[in-house]
Amino acid sequence: MSNQFPSLRPRRLRQSDSMRALFQETEFSVNDLVLPIFVEEETSEYTVIETMPGVLRIPESKLAYEIERYAKAGIRSVMTFGISHHMDATGSDTWNENGLVARMARICKDTVPEMIVMSDTCFCEYTSHGHCGVLHDHGVDNDATLKNLGRQAVVAAAAGADFIAPSAAADGQVQAIRTALDEAGFIDTSIMAYSTKFASSLYGPFREAGGSVLQGNRKNYQMNPMNRREAVRESLMDEYEGADALMVKPAGAYLDVISDIRAASRLPLAAYQVSGEYAMIKFAAQAGAIDERKVVRETLGAIKRAGADIILSYFAMDIAENGVDY
Repeated sequence: MSNQFPSLRPRRLRQSDSMRALFQETEFSVNDLVLPIFVEEETSEYTVIETMPGVLRIPESKLAYEIERYAKAGIRSVMTFGISHHMDATGSDTWNENGLVARMARICKDTVPEMIVMSDTCFCEYTSHGHCGVLHDHGVDNDATLKNLGRQAVVAAAAGADFIAPSAAADGQVQAIRTALDEAGFIDTSIMAYSTKFASSLYGPFREAGGSVLQGNRKNYQMNPMNRREAVRESLMDEYEGADALMVKPAGAYLDVISDIRAASRLPLAAYQVSGEYAMIKFAAQAGAIDERKVVRETLGAIKRAGADIILSYFAMDIAENGVDY
């Protein structure tokens, strides 16, 4: 083969800002982002999360104010996580019609009806043991947990949640939730499944944010981070069970998985830039090692480039307030 240089010069298309913008292949905007939020009941004070600089636990009494602030900035969707003061062995407050899960959805929708509310559907923040379901001697009982996931989903839907987002990593959870929602008359409530959720070390700061009391780990039900083919299988199983959208969590270290699932499915695909990813950028920027603004936008762009349609990120307000450009 003859050498194509000097006839072919890719740098021709990089000569100016206008030229680079014209030929840019991947773009994202605030419309692609979901802001995860932490809401604490029975307190009137914001709580600093030391491991996630800039992220606060929101007192329930201030949630309406915050939702209005997000909407004014251009945020169109939030994912709600509750910090419960009513924990028990099963996380029963999650299916209480007046419990924190229901109240968060209700406040969000009453305050800004057009805000898309995604209700994280799990039990780890509501159980006294910190695991994601009914705990028996042998670990989390998958099938007993399914019934409770359905109960929680119905309560969240009744309170106005647009999306049920099951993150318990239970086999059959999408089917169980879809059945429960349909039987309760919520046929239009969507499911965004945490369809590929890895047992990642990058969730560390979330433990503080969510007030986790977990002892041990979740490796028995979350996915092995080294398994790529199984990740695709898990997501396709959720698609077959009735998920309306899929999700990969975490995002940045799993761009290959995002790409694989994008190729295998035509469903909308989300990716969650998790607390550890956020913290690494924040602390590296504080140390002067990186330019936070540029790295935030580069990492979000990489997640979009890998195939994600939607990105859950704690940087969503930064993008909303300060724009996408470097």
